[in-house]
Amino acid sequence: MSVHIARARPGLPLAVDRAAVEPLSAQLVGQLRTAMRDGRLRAGERLPSSRALAGELGVSRTVVTAAYEQLYAEGWLEGRHGSGTFVADVRADVEVDAHVDVRSDGQADVRADVPADLRAGVEGGGHADAHADRPAAEGRVVSPMIDLRPGAPWAGALDTPAWRRAWRLAATVPPVTRPGSYGLPRLRAELANYMRRGRGIGCPAERVLVTRGATNGLDLLAATVVRPGDRVGVEEPGYSDARSVLAARGAKVVPCPVDEHGLIVDALPSDLRLVYTTPSHQYPLGGVLPVPRRQALLAWARRTGALIVEDDYDSEFRYDVAPLPALYGLDPDVVVYLGTTSKSLTRDVGVGWVVARPELIEGMAVRREQLGDRTAVVPQEAVAILLERGDLDRHVRRMRAEYARRRALVVDLLDGFVLRGDTAGLHVVVELPAHVAAQVVGDAARHGVRLDPLERHYAEPAGLSGLVIGYGSERLSALRTGCSLVRESILRPARPPFPAG
Repeated sequence: MSVHIARARPGLPLAVDRAAVEPLSAQLVGQLRTAMRDGRLRAGERLPSSRALAGELGVSRTVVTAAYEQLYAEGWLEGRHGSGTFVADVRADVEVDAHVDVRSDGQADVRADVPADLRAGVEGGGHADAHADRPAAEGRVVSPMIDLRPGAPWAGALDTPAWRRAWRLAATVPPVTRPGSYGLPRLRAELANYMRRGRGIGCPAERVLVTRGATNGLDLLAATVVRPGDRVGVEEPGYSDARSVLAARGAKVVPCPVDEHGLIVDALPSDLRLVYTTPSHQYPLGGVLPVPRRQALLAWARRTGALIVEDDYDSEFRYDVAPLPALYGLDPDVVVYLGTTSKSLTRDVGVGWVVARPELIEGMAVRREQLGDRTAVVPQEAVAILLERGDLDRHVRRMRAEYARRRALVVDLLDGFVLRGDTAGLHVVVELPAHVAAQVVGDAARHGVRLDPLERHYAEPAGLSGLVIGYGSERLSALRTGCSLVRESILRPARPPFPAG
């Protein structure tokens, strides 16, 4: 039997097999990704044009273009205007070996000593208590050394010349006596361009209001449009801070059920003032709202007069295919878009944005003035500089590849369990019986690992139980240690859910 294999020019480690079951573009993606990971293709190296490589391999240009686009979305490649396609700098943080013993049965024994720098809180941004290296009494919960809760990115990747330059330049800007309620004009313009490039949102800068983050944006919106007693919807399970913010503004919060695809539009009440949703990556279960349901949601909003609040909290990080365009782009008159740098950079930057129709933006700016709410000017300047120079886009591409590696590690360590939301974002949900999840949380805490139970994200009795494991904030070594402990604890013979007898 003949084998139909075409190879690229010598020196480029590529070959496609037309007789293989795997699609040609997927073959190219896998081979290029492996070559970049192991250093055969190095950062800054230029790749052939899609036309040239297609000619060398004897495939259609569409095959090569699809492969390049996928690797670009994952952060492995970067385009330079007028110059071509290059291998991006995706160097991961320096690995620190985890002290995990291996038992005779081949399973990791994470009850062994954790490295001293973990105990001191060096890894993961200082989650650990200074005294966490002291032996714990039997059964006593010690301060966590490894934090696997969701919601935080890897801040260690920010110590770069671009990051330091942005803050240095931002600090030279003369102080502003009365910063504008809308945000710096140059930042609003840069954010409009950023959303156009990354989320398919075409909006003028005048529709952008700079905030201190997505939660601050939601609070300003609620302070502007919600009256005491208004009914507002929040996904169930969903973001607990959103429930708290809306309730604090006097709203009656209505849990709105979700399924594996996201918000169930047919279950929405008709008397809601607004509904808060995470359509690109439902928090925390991870569903992606399909196009027919998006259209149904927009029709519901038009019919009822409600607002849709779209929190696009981690849309930059998707590992299977490119994300769907933002819901806002389909109907800007009924959707309010919330964005933030808390996942792409760090929560400490304190810069986010709201995009909405003009009268809402104006009303929020007026309300903000009344509340004395402000976004600090220096962080605004720093983010504007990162955007102007293309540094934020490059950082996101690098982190997309970095988080893809972390996601692959977690999925591998938790292989065999029911996982949700593992194709995007910075966390994964492990479905477990309620008593098993409680057992694992307790075991982990006693060994210095902090976990987030899924039940915490429900306003009403939980429909699902398990763990929400964040993989953004810790080093790979700590992530491996923590997830190995989780696996071992799940596989340990379960204790009964209720006391015997």
